[in-house]
Amino acid sequence: MATNTTDGPAIAPRRKMNIFFSLTLILLLLALWVLLGFWTDKFWTPLNITNLMRQGSMTAILALGQTFVIITAGIDLSVGAIVGFCTVIIAWLLQAGFPVWAAVLITLAFGVLIGAFHGFGIVRMGLPPFIITLATLTSLRGIGLLITNGSTINIVNDDFTNFAVSDFLGIPSLFWMVIVVAVPAFIFLHLSRWGRYLFAVGSNREAARLSGVNVTWMIYLAYILSGTCAAFVGVLLASRIAIGNATQADGWELQAIASSVIGGTSLFGAVGSVYGPLIGAFILATINNGANLLNLNSFWQRIITGLLIIVIVYFDQLRRRRG
Repeated sequence: MATNTTDGPAIAPRRKMNIFFSLTLILLLLALWVLLGFWTDKFWTPLNITNLMRQGSMTAILALGQTFVIITAGIDLSVGAIVGFCTVIIAWLLQAGFPVWAAVLITLAFGVLIGAFHGFGIVRMGLPPFIITLATLTSLRGIGLLITNGSTINIVNDDFTNFAVSDFLGIPSLFWMVIVVAVPAFIFLHLSRWGRYLFAVGSNREAARLSGVNVTWMIYLAYILSGTCAAFVGVLLASRIAIGNATQADGWELQAIASSVIGGTSLFGAVGSVYGPLIGAFILATINNGANLLNLNSFWQRIITGLLIIVIVYFDQLRRRRG
């Protein structure tokens, strides 16, 4: 699942490797569905498929935002904390009487500001992405707990909370949100010059700068997109659980990174796609869902995910060597 800005004859082996990798991921997901269908009679029930789609949707959006950052050879460890913090913000706004549309827009604005802050820390302050986003992770958890005094804010707006459990054309609304995010993300990353610039920055910042790419702006943009996706997931999560709680989405940043990496995004930068992280997110969701149906210890879910990441990164190394 990869896209690279390199041109020329040398790209042919890489394209073949990418096609092979893409087909492998799809076959892995299909194999999981078939095997779980044999192992448990509950997997293919409409209720479980709906739950699976809802479980994977929020991780998919989070992973997509993370992908923009990883393509630039960065990392965003704060996305889980942004999700939890934004559940608090939108719950507080709705409790204060703001209309739903205004509460959603203001919450998304927080995601933009947090992403811009990360860009400022990296570009202007010279801080490593790991450090600035780790600091934000810790700080946002604390700010959210301070706002709520360590408690939760209940959301009693039925129009808002009904959205997460509703369907449209038989498909969960949360899954439709994945499509709403993925389509413009695909156009941006794969069909626009901005997407090419993003890959160029991840490949070689100095070469990109000498080629006329505004590297500073592209780094800002990558982290703003990541923060906005995380804030959007915070809105969706608040709609689903009907509360605002700063401790929600604990560890989701690791799920987002894992989904992106499993989907073929290279931690070395300059390689990634829109569809890869989406498939990666639903592979993880399927593993978690299947483990629950089979009553497997939750620790096995972590072990399987870790092993899968090792295998994927190994294939990424092979792909880079052949490139």
